Amino acid sequence: MKNNMKKFLLFVSILASVLPIFAIANEEVALDKAPIDSSNKESLQRGARTFVNYCLNCHSASYMRYNRLMDIGLTEKQIKDNLLFAADKVGDPMKSTMDKKEAKGWLGVAPPDLSVEVRARGVDWIYSYMRSFYRDNTRPTGWNNVVYDKVAMPHVFWQLQGEQAFDHETHKLTLVKAGTLSVKDYDSLVANLVNYMAFMAEPAKAKRQHMGWFVLLFLGALLVLTYKLKKEFWKDIK
Repeated sequence: MKNNMKKFLLFVSILASVLPIFAIANEEVALDKAPIDSSNKESLQRGARTFVNYCLNCHSASYMRYNRLMDIGLTEKQIKDNLLFAADKVGDPMKSTMDKKEAKGWLGVAPPDLSVEVRARGVDWIYSYMRSFYRDNTRPTGWNNVVYDKVAMPHVFWQLQGEQAFDHETHKLTLVKAGTLSVKDYDSLVANLVNYMAFMAEPAKAKRQHMGWFVLLFLGALLVLTYKLKKEFWKDIK
């Protein structure tokens, strides 16, 4: 009887310690809808430019090659002249020049590869995350994020967006220092970036979907012919 009581008390103590973890894990931040359009090549090109100029300094996209940018309307010359800063050939993968060990020493963790980050997080998460940085002097970088609390990444777009403050009581962000871009223009920049990252995560998606419509049309036509053949074959059989 005593052993059973000890086991029961042990179970209760474990449960009491685990429940708060589940409670924290289940807290969800309301995400904003990412206004992206995979068919808008101008948006994809602007997003690619932002990604190369800002994100590729620390992060890699090792599953994405520069020549895939021709799928969004860029020529090989445009890629070489404007985007090929961290590689020698257009066929090279998008790799960062930052050393992972040094990055870990500076930021506490090596920046993750962003090739399929959108597939892992979702476009709404990335869009909300890039717009939710705020000043926090308790953090090593001086920045924190509403979507990703205690984030190690500094706010690389702070000069563009400006500085935000977070009210922990109302859970609202307030722009306290304007950046070089208006709120509308900054949101547009982030939307273009997320649009490109969604393309980068699955470059063949548009072609696959386009081919899928032809497959469905073919199967539909085949179904009609098969039905007519069946009627013709069975018309004299009773």
